[in-house]
Amino acid sequence: MRKKERYEKVIAWFQDNIPVAETELHYNNPYELLIAVILSAQCTDKRVNIITPPLYKDFPTPEALAATTPEVIFEYIRSVSYPNNKAKHLVGMAKMLVNDFNSEVPDNLEDLIKLPGVGRKTANVIQSVVFKKAAMAVDTHVFRVSHRIGLVPDSCTTPFSVEKELVKNIPEKLIPIAHHWLILHGRYVCQARTPKCDTCGLQMMCKYFCNTYKVTKEDKLTDSELNAIREGVNDRYELTRKSVTEGYDIDFDITVKGNDDEMTSESSAYIVKIDGGWYITDASGHLGLDAGLGSLS
Repeated sequence: MRKKERYEKVIAWFQDNIPVAETELHYNNPYELLIAVILSAQCTDKRVNIITPPLYKDFPTPEALAATTPEVIFEYIRSVSYPNNKAKHLVGMAKMLVNDFNSEVPDNLEDLIKLPGVGRKTANVIQSVVFKKAAMAVDTHVFRVSHRIGLVPDSCTTPFSVEKELVKNIPEKLIPIAHHWLILHGRYVCQARTPKCDTCGLQMMCKYFCNTYKVTKEDKLTDSELNAIREGVNDRYELTRKSVTEGYDIDFDITVKGNDDEMTSESSAYIVKIDGGWYITDASGHLGLDAGLGSLS
């Protein structure tokens, strides 16, 4: 599958299935989000959301936070990763906001990364979420998912190189939400140790899935295979034409006759071969209809 086609299909799937995607960090204003994002480094959003309410309540402004000490803040955030450093960063960040930025969170990368505890990723989150700019924050989820799906090449070995590749290929107006699409997909589906490929809607668009399950392009189906496919779907589908299409993940184009939970009548579908078994997928490439010629197990 060509890069342009993969991006188009992946974006279309996310738009259809996750039309609303936003940060899971709790906050009420840019200042609170900045605190939460600093705390979230190598820590779960769930843990951050547990500890931030009393922090927000007792230090509601940059001035209040700047007037305290790292030792005091440590007691509020001791359950997050690296609490000593983060306590110092939060107090230092607040002091710089007060002294250099009139207690306002900057809206640009150059100023944001001057703040203690704020690197490029954190700055891009603030730009994207608060100021709706086309900034792509690359965390561990975005980095992993982008490589697995095949949105970025193996040569992208740093977060910055992944960021540049994604920004180059995703429409500018979609970059803010695309950041959240990739994070949420990595957090709940494309997990690091045990990706949930069996329930993933991006299966046939995903380079990792196609390589792992040996999705291949065949030159032809034998008559016996065609008959078995017809029998395997209980004659609910009529194979109207057989043609090889471009892309290593799509083999034979068919037209569906009749309704089913997975495909609507008269819609396009595909037959693909996975680990020696033939499967029928819906138009977006989502598996679900075993053609009766094998299984993923």
